[in-house]
Amino acid sequence: MTHLTAIILTHNEARHIRDCIESLRFADRVIVFDSFSTDETAAIAREYGTDVIQHPFDNFAAQRNAALGAVADTTDWVLFVDADERISEALAAEIRAKLEVTDIVGWRLPRHNYIFGVLTLGAGWYPDYQTRLLRCGFAKFDETRKVHEVVQLDGAAGSMENPITHYNYRDLPHFLEKQERYLEYEVEMLLEQGVKSKPHHLVLQPLRHFYWRFFTLKGSSDRWHGLKLSALMAWYEYRKFRLLASRQRER
Repeated sequence: MTHLTAIILTHNEARHIRDCIESLRFADRVIVFDSFSTDETAAIAREYGTDVIQHPFDNFAAQRNAALGAVADTTDWVLFVDADERISEALAAEIRAKLEVTDIVGWRLPRHNYIFGVLTLGAGWYPDYQTRLLRCGFAKFDETRKVHEVVQLDGAAGSMENPITHYNYRDLPHFLEKQERYLEYEVEMLLEQGVKSKPHHLVLQPLRHFYWRFFTLKGSSDRWHGLKLSALMAWYEYRKFRLLASRQRER
């Protein structure tokens, strides 16, 4: 029988870890791959009967590759799930069925994002495909992409129908805190790629990003909620190019 291991990357996820583990009971094994949480994450995971592997965190891509390496000899497939994500019964059944498809080495899952408690279908948050179901030995993550990581497959990919549920940003402070963490990684990647921030970028890039989110990606369909999110992401774009300019001056 094809063996499936579900892996949850964690750092201080005591708030979410119980419900996440419960949604993964259909997997043959569940591993919490923890970057030395200082809360009760690891203890709760062990209480729920999952294996806990602790590994120092460098970046998201490297952490996923380390998790893949840790189980490479013990499983056929790996399903990556974040602690604030849930797998429905319908998606679980679809995943188990796809494990028997022999000509696919990676599956993309659509994702339902709940942002500020609202299911968000516009502004680029749906279908928001995530390549999370991977055949061991045929996948690795590009470690030059340290955030919003990209998987590289040695073979064909497929797409599923049932969405994974993502309880994304709880509120505005949570949104700003997470975006601030992503900011450092993204600016570092831009510097490595030789991208330079010029004065006009501080105006044009946020405006282009707002237009892209609100009009092209139909953030307008979510009305006030979509307008607010498009504006917040445009503000993030401004912060990114402003920080990039600062880093350039430092260098």
